[in-house]
Amino acid sequence: MLLLDLSTVPPHERPEAFRHALTDSLVPNDVFHEEPETGMHARLELWRVGGIDMVATRNSGFEVRRTERHVHHHRSNPVVSVSLQPEGVHRAEVAGRRRLLGPDDICVFHELSVRNYGWSGDGASQSMMIDMNRLGVPVDTVVRASLQLRASPMHDLVLNHLRAVFRDPGRLEGDPGAEALADATTGLVRALLLSAAHAEDSDPVRSVMDDTLLTRIMAYARRHLADRALTPERIAAEHAISVRRLYLLLSEAGISLEQWLITERLAKARQMLISARYDRLTVAAVAARCGFSSPSHFSRRFQAAYGVTPSEWRRHRGSGVSTEGA
Repeated sequence: MLLLDLSTVPPHERPEAFRHALTDSLVPNDVFHEEPETGMHARLELWRVGGIDMVATRNSGFEVRRTERHVHHHRSNPVVSVSLQPEGVHRAEVAGRRRLLGPDDICVFHELSVRNYGWSGDGASQSMMIDMNRLGVPVDTVVRASLQLRASPMHDLVLNHLRAVFRDPGRLEGDPGAEALADATTGLVRALLLSAAHAEDSDPVRSVMDDTLLTRIMAYARRHLADRALTPERIAAEHAISVRRLYLLLSEAGISLEQWLITERLAKARQMLISARYDRLTVAAVAARCGFSSPSHFSRRFQAAYGVTPSEWRRHRGSGVSTEGA
């Protein structure tokens, strides 16, 4: 949903329109713009995926400041914001510490903490707002963790997960699995915060790492679908568990690892075949990129799953053909 497009707002009204969209719809702040008179532009979009608000903004230089006054008059259901910085160099200040953030960083703020955030020139941000009661992490833990997120071995895993969620939030909004995705995302953010805030061998970290083990395993497997050497032994070793525990964990969730991998690889291939981005790839090349060692085996599996051959699916761009079994 388009929340704000300042190109449709008269220049003299833009600062107030931006403040209204940011503070009334998201988290209350004081807002300061680099060029409030002439060069100010902004576009904000909002989605709600499984109870989590997701916001993407692309705008000219600005700074938001959350003061003790804002904290004192917080909403009845405060949130923790988790954001990515896909464009520009962002500045953040929390607990008296200043940081510069780029595209490979995760930025976390608790609504009940004082902080400054912004950038110069054009920039972009992708944020999700998680209810603090849903997240279940104390304010001081969030603040402590936010200053040292890269100290956690989970940082890059969570970063890649967040990037994937933001790839097409509009499509996820109405998906039947949206609530489960929101739960999994909340669990991963909780794990990251506890891991960064505490020693790795502390009870809170061990507990949350156990709780999110299945989610982390599935996320790892999805990132390595193209790797034909993605064996149960490798997956188990990457997560410091035995193969027996891996299969027990999957069995409790009703998942057959081999069948799940085939299903995920077929779904990835199905999308690649109708994407203009991969038009120059042969069907065999698509199969290889999705982890299939044999093109003929891939074709048989694809037709069994979707009722058409890969070539037929590509030729008709996914429409006008039988998709029985899809």
